[in-house]
Amino acid sequence: MSRMTEFVNKERGMMFIPFITAGDPTEDATMELAKMLQSAGASALELGIPYSDPLADGTVIQKASQRALKKGMTLLQALRMVGKMRSRGMKLPVIIFTYFNPLLQMGQEKFFREAAENEIDGLLVPDLPFEESRELEQACHLHNVSLISLVAPTTSEQRLKVIASSAQGFLYCVSSLGVTGVRKKFHPAVFSFLDRVRTVCRLPIAVGFGISSRDQVDELSGHADGFIVGSAIVSMIADRTARLTDPETRPKALAEIRRMLEDKLLDQKVENS
Repeated sequence: MSRMTEFVNKERGMMFIPFITAGDPTEDATMELAKMLQSAGASALELGIPYSDPLADGTVIQKASQRALKKGMTLLQALRMVGKMRSRGMKLPVIIFTYFNPLLQMGQEKFFREAAENEIDGLLVPDLPFEESRELEQACHLHNVSLISLVAPTTSEQRLKVIASSAQGFLYCVSSLGVTGVRKKFHPAVFSFLDRVRTVCRLPIAVGFGISSRDQVDELSGHADGFIVGSAIVSMIADRTARLTDPETRPKALAEIRRMLEDKLLDQKVENS
């Protein structure tokens, strides 16, 4: 059974899927952050590839991309970093979040070769329209990589059914329109949207964009199977850039981030650190 299949089939409460940017603030810090998130109870890891024109991302993740790009992080380097994570005990499914241009520049053949060698489980390409993703979907299926699909409250009923019928891994539901970023409240219509998705999707559904508090997670309970947290975590990383960069101060900074996650977002502490 693949990691992604095990992840999808595993009985659990709400799945916690954190997002971090590869190379923010350094490659070593990213690997340690991933390890900390695994020990804190994450169900999967969404690893963002820094990109100069991240259309779906708000200011917080844009700045993370800029920090990582200044350190020279690339798609190829990020894929090979996952291989290093595996050798250091990373067991979670890892989903690569990348815009289409870096993927196009690398080429699909090289991407999937590197994905196999470094044990990548999923791929999410937010700027690739579903209608233009058929070739990539087939390649993902051939190489046992789940292509994660996105739907939004504005997705039509007919289009939602088509996307849900071919979804792999889980279905990513965008909670609100616009770019990523912390929001205090959900629009009331998000819950009927999620219920609508539930009726047509056989896979777990996870909600992203704007989640930063336990109250929000509680609100989603019963409407979704998981939640994706990006900007809230990336903000914690940004506030500790200098300490995460320094190997001597990194452990304390990681412990602070974990404690904040447990206090603000997670329903219980995990003791297997």
